[in-house]
Amino acid sequence: DYKLTYYTPDYVTKDTDILAAFRVTPQPGVPPEEAGAAVAAESSTGTWTTVWTDGLTSLDRYKGRCYNIEPVAGEENQYICYVAYPLDLFEEGSVTNMFTSIVGNVFGFKALRALRLEDLRIPTAYIKT
Repeated sequence: DYKLTYYTPDYVTKDTDILAAFRVTPQPGVPPEEAGAAVAAESSTGTWTTVWTDGLTSLDRYKGRCYNIEPVAGEENQYICYVAYPLDLFEEGSVTNMFTSIVGNVFGFKALRALRLEDLRIPTAYIKT
């Protein structure tokens, strides 16, 4: 259940966050909050293997957060899920690493019927690295 960890509607985005807007069509029976949280998880720390060093790493520092979900006007069961990623999640100066993390793994996720990256805001702090 990704919703408990990765759906954070009270999160206030930071100027340094990378912000992504995904158009999501959940599978039947999957609530939009779970679908949005799954996108945030699978494109950030949700695929990390649990190891003994987890005690040294703060999940909260690195995880993506689905902070807003809006229904798509005129489309049944489609939503725009907004996800914020902290800069620390990505290798400095590597746009390839950033895109691989955000869009590389999440598109085959079974909880979703369809997924499309609609928009991406890359902060100046990342561009300058």
